[in-house]
Amino acid sequence: MERLQHLLMRVCTIVEEADTRYINNSGMMMQLKMLSEAMYRGYSVVDNSKYQALQDGASSDEASSNDSSTWSLYLAKRSRTTNKATHLELHCALEDLEIVVANMAEFVILLGGCERMSRRPYDIYLYIDNFMFGRHAEKQKLLSFLLHPDPLGDHALAVLPLIGGATTGKKTLVAHVCGDERVRQRFSSILHLKGDNLLRILDHGRTMKGVMLIIIEFVSDVDDDDWERFHSFLIRIGRGSKIIIVSRIKSLVRFGSVKPIFLSALSHDELRYLFKIMAFGSVDPTEHPRLLQLADEFAKVLHSMQSSLVEITVFADALRRSLHVQSWCCILDKGIRFLKRNLSMYGMQPRIALLEQGHPVDITDVTSHPHSMTPYTINASIEKPPSVTAAELLTDPSVRPKGDFILILWESRIPPHESFVYFVTSRAQDTNQGSTLAGRKRRGVPV
Repeated sequence: MERLQHLLMRVCTIVEEADTRYINNSGMMMQLKMLSEAMYRGYSVVDNSKYQALQDGASSDEASSNDSSTWSLYLAKRSRTTNKATHLELHCALEDLEIVVANMAEFVILLGGCERMSRRPYDIYLYIDNFMFGRHAEKQKLLSFLLHPDPLGDHALAVLPLIGGATTGKKTLVAHVCGDERVRQRFSSILHLKGDNLLRILDHGRTMKGVMLIIIEFVSDVDDDDWERFHSFLIRIGRGSKIIIVSRIKSLVRFGSVKPIFLSALSHDELRYLFKIMAFGSVDPTEHPRLLQLADEFAKVLHSMQSSLVEITVFADALRRSLHVQSWCCILDKGIRFLKRNLSMYGMQPRIALLEQGHPVDITDVTSHPHSMTPYTINASIEKPPSVTAAELLTDPSVRPKGDFILILWESRIPPHESFVYFVTSRAQDTNQGSTLAGRKRRGVPV
């Protein structure tokens, strides 16, 4: 354990240092990805071992206070079996980290020759949710694309597709990179376009000058002829300009001039590491062994839900408000019932049903009342309904407004400051009539 913790400290130092440098070597980017993955696996094993040690201590106390020799033998046998599995896991994690670290000598030397980034203001770390988690290698790939000349020269237009599922952090990654000082100096302007208005830019040719970075968000595929017109127009007026395509649609990689970046959901080890940090905040988790075990259960449920940073933050925020076993068990039970209910209705994860399929999601288990939610659309002609945050609702269902209301799932503190807001409607009438929600869409606020 001591050796593993020492290696983790070294690896964490290297990863943090790499995040402050501009890495252009693709091999180094691959090594950085391997290093960060091994680091999160190692932290997961350390947590398991610490919890097992705490559990063994509790079992010993239980055995000594129990007169039954049979019960004492059972606890001892269970402890030996678990300790054997934990020791094996610890050994494998240590071996993996030793191999990775042994191959890092060249990486560290080359890292020292990489240019250092400008330091960010310290206030970015004042809040737990005020940073972009992970994506170490992806960030370096995007920076390298933006800061280096295209191999085909200024007469070509470099295009990088950034593809990932809903709420995987595509726009957050782009905003993070665009905030870099060298990127801002490299481009005279940064334009954000919607894919459905792609050709409107043709009417503004006279006002577009200099080297531009164009970021286009596509929610649907685009006609090849329209793309060719758009692409040719930009080549004529913006030599040296670059395009980032942001979308869930994999077929759009056909427009890329470089290898695309694919963003996937967080791995279980990454999710668990982040969730524990956010749920406990400044509190030492070892002071709450039972909550530490429940945090693992939450991580398993959230990973099975293919959760994004949005859902992770919502649950962590709710748990951080009350570090009590009963409260955590109650919220965990709500999460499990919410998942099972919507899986039985749609045969898919709630997040996918809502964001990608357009189905209203049943949140009865969260509100303790028959409710469904759909994406909220602002309508200035209609009075805005009352609102409540998801964390408030999870910890205390009595704060639920009467009638329809707005549910604020999460408001990001970092650029592009996305807000995830939904419209919640009552299903009490449907329930009384015996009707079901499955297969039928409900309206949110009229557009």
